[in-house]
Amino acid sequence: MSTQHNAPHEAAGVLGGGGRGALEGLRIADFSRVLAGPYATMLLADLGADVVKVERPGIGDDTRAWHPPADHDGTSTYFLGVNRNKRSVALDLTTEAGREQARALVAESDVLVENFRPGTMERLGLGPRELRARQPGLVYCSISGFGGGAGATIPGYDLLVQAVGGLMSVTGDAAGEPVKAGVALVDVITGLHASLGILAALRHRDATGEGQLVEVNLLSSLLSALVNQASAFAVAGVVPGRMGNAHPSIAPYETFSAADRPIAIAVGNDRQFAVLADLVGEPGLARDDRFRTNADRVAHRTELRDILTRRLSGAGADHWSAVLLAAGVPAGPVNTLDEAFDFAQKLGLPGIVEIPAVENPAAATPAASAADGAQGRSFRQVANPIALSGTPPQYRLPPPRLGQHSAEILHGPSDLDHAPAPDQADG
Repeated sequence: MSTQHNAPHEAAGVLGGGGRGALEGLRIADFSRVLAGPYATMLLADLGADVVKVERPGIGDDTRAWHPPADHDGTSTYFLGVNRNKRSVALDLTTEAGREQARALVAESDVLVENFRPGTMERLGLGPRELRARQPGLVYCSISGFGGGAGATIPGYDLLVQAVGGLMSVTGDAAGEPVKAGVALVDVITGLHASLGILAALRHRDATGEGQLVEVNLLSSLLSALVNQASAFAVAGVVPGRMGNAHPSIAPYETFSAADRPIAIAVGNDRQFAVLADLVGEPGLARDDRFRTNADRVAHRTELRDILTRRLSGAGADHWSAVLLAAGVPAGPVNTLDEAFDFAQKLGLPGIVEIPAVENPAAATPAASAADGAQGRSFRQVANPIALSGTPPQYRLPPPRLGQHSAEILHGPSDLDHAPAPDQADG
């Protein structure tokens, strides 16, 4: 079992402002909230982009209020998980003054990201046609639940998309109820699609000087992410159903009950199956006509599952994992999240990093230190999974307080000491 305080992984990226990020010099005006947009912009910020998060005064991103759990200051861990390396500015977009400030911010930005309900930004005078007419090089990324057409009025919540998009129909036990994934997976996938679209549009702008509108939506992203299940329907007309942890096309490829807890075994070819059969004490299985090929094993998966379960129940999951992996058979226990982070750390993979509250303690003023909390405080974050040999991800800034950088961004550094702080009521 693991401890609750996993040591941060020192090689996951660059702490502080040292080094040059791959996207350094790129500014993103981030009007998005909740998950898909903030996840996309955080990934780009990790790679060096300057992301300015636009939030409602006094309220901010919806996820600021999504707790428990929360950190020791009461900040939602949901918000903290997708908003590092960003600066926050509080703008009231219901006022002309706020909208004018937003236009000024966009005028100094390369990319705009938003995930309001379709039509909202247009009503605010911040739609892609108006802004790109003023700024042809702007890359404008719009994220929606169901597109801007007939589905524009449908709220884009991940649970809803998992349901209507078919994911829940293939998730869960065959005899049970449809089940959602344990995280807002559709939002995460859509965020990845958004970041990819933004980078492609920027590459085009580099070559032509022209920006463009990038549109992604949750439903289309999910249908694409259903990969083999969606292809089975598109090509062969097969409508798949729930199979628990089994795979429709491969066997054995599921979880089994070991003596202490479940173990996942993912046999991908006949050689691996022959090794598995030998190691569990059933060498004849590989020559049995019911199990000789993968197609045979899929057709007789119930009989095969019963035989393997009986054998695997004689020892613990860790024992079987070690034995099978040593012989080249993919296997592993069903870990809890703390065990998963420990496992990554043992493999030398990025897991958890800690970001100091003050970016440059040597240059920080007493007032800045007090505003950011006690000296020495740090924020634990899940590391960016992308490894770049020359420009690794950077961890420059912890997730911002609401409106923390409003004066800096709206008035400029030279006015910082004299301008009234518009975010005082939001802190």
